Amino acid sequence: MPTTIQSVLTHSASTLQNTSDSAELDVEVLLCHVLEKNRSYLRTWPERELEQAQLEQFNQLLKQRQQGQPIAYIVGIREFWSRDFHVNANVLIPRPDTETLIELCLQLIQHKPDAKLIDLGTGSGIIAITLAAEYPQLQVTAIDSSMEALHVAQKNAQLNQTPDIRFIHSHWLDQVTNESFDFIVSNPPYIAPDDPHLSQGDVCFEPNSALIAQQQGLQDIIHICQQSQQHLNNGGYLIFEHGYNQKQSVHDILQQHHYQNIHCLHDLSKQPRVSYAQWFSPK
Repeated sequence: MPTTIQSVLTHSASTLQNTSDSAELDVEVLLCHVLEKNRSYLRTWPERELEQAQLEQFNQLLKQRQQGQPIAYIVGIREFWSRDFHVNANVLIPRPDTETLIELCLQLIQHKPDAKLIDLGTGSGIIAITLAAEYPQLQVTAIDSSMEALHVAQKNAQLNQTPDIRFIHSHWLDQVTNESFDFIVSNPPYIAPDDPHLSQGDVCFEPNSALIAQQQGLQDIIHICQQSQQHLNNGGYLIFEHGYNQKQSVHDILQQHHYQNIHCLHDLSKQPRVSYAQWFSPK
């Protein structure tokens, strides 16, 4: 059995080829987790011998990866916007697509850095925490219907030193009364129940409640559009992520609910990903 860092990496990557499209990266991440070192350490000390306990722990993690478990769930950490976030099977794994939503929010918030913002379906808290960290004056509320997800988000708020975020257990805005916001943001469930992607890759292991919505994936988006009318300040923004093939449907939903200045941004893969619009109170 291989016992040096380099031989373990080479052997393990070959055994993982049929399971993962990123086998070499996966085994490096797993070994870094076991050794509590960064990837540069692996390249600096390729001939270093691993201890038996380290080998056993690594092989146990490798077995989980061979069974399809996402790397982020195995090591319990995922980076997003240059910050680390705890993740587990109760929350979605942060993805680069959501950076498009963050970039938009940062652009809009700079004109009102002390604004009130609420993040619906916060999950691991990446949106609320990233925005609160970038704009400390921002008044941030984060909501989720899952208590388990809220526990993860609260842990991440501590990890990223954003202690002022208010967390609420609620199905969307049901538990929020007599309060309005300048920004309502969300990465809601938007995958249709019969979408074939649900049986592929990491998605198989993620919580269905955070992925799947009825009405071709649009039910929660419709619900958020309806509820937000009563909770947006005049000129406030509704911003959410959606599926690459939902641009026109989302535009129509926003228009039907009398939102104005409707726009859609593309993600890093040039796919329509984030729609936003303003709400103006009827005169």
